[in-house]
Amino acid sequence: MVIFPAIDLRAGRVVRLRQGDPSAQTVYGDDPAAVARRWAAQGAEWLHVVNLDGALESQKPVFSEKTGFSPDLPINLRRLAEIRAATVIPIQFGGGLRTVADAAHALALGATRVVLGTVAVRQPEIVREAVAEFGAERVVVGIDARDGQVAIHGWQETSTLDALTVARRMRDLGVLRVVYTDIARDGALTGVNVTATAALARASKLRVIASGGVAGLADIRALAAHVADGIEGVIVGQALYTGAMGLREAIAAAGGEENQ
Repeated sequence: MVIFPAIDLRAGRVVRLRQGDPSAQTVYGDDPAAVARRWAAQGAEWLHVVNLDGALESQKPVFSEKTGFSPDLPINLRRLAEIRAATVIPIQFGGGLRTVADAAHALALGATRVVLGTVAVRQPEIVREAVAEFGAERVVVGIDARDGQVAIHGWQETSTLDALTVARRMRDLGVLRVVYTDIARDGALTGVNVTATAALARASKLRVIASGGVAGLADIRALAAHVADGIEGVIVGQALYTGAMGLREAIAAAGGEENQ
């Protein structure tokens, strides 16, 4: 099972939000590339990078077909490029990607694969187009749920769809994997929702990356017990940044080597 250290970006800094609340923010550093190097040195094989400004504010990447990347490129996208330059670790990147062009831009800046969230609910045809354009290994769908209902627009709005319905629709569009986040547990260190995550993996037949609430090694071991159900990995943020657990021991708890 793969451990994904989280690097959440807001105004260019590494932060953590509690349950997606912008007013409940803790800053953990001003140099995301240095944080990426730290996780690489500790054995990480993937990074999960999120542009919170894009997710919360629908910020659009700035790109010119003639000249390439604009000097007005939003700071978090510059940070993505800096992280790419600082390490060879594959990067899973999301936050504010609303179009195929947005996804292409993120991939060009250094993302290995992109996470599409709000558009999966509002404009699922964009997911289909992205899978066709980049391949299913480079496109992930983020399913963020509050009390079973999928939330969108940086978790500021709750849809009428449940997580399994969205997951099955995404599978029909050619998606292979999803990131499933239990919003109520995100950043709270209250324990991951293993039951719901495993149930989603079994019912959808998708590969699922768990997110939200990982508090310690017991959560890692509990998720790793469901690899056969389709749980492929887990994103860990707050527990790493607070020192509640170390990355090396998390990797060991996941099964020693981070196998995909």
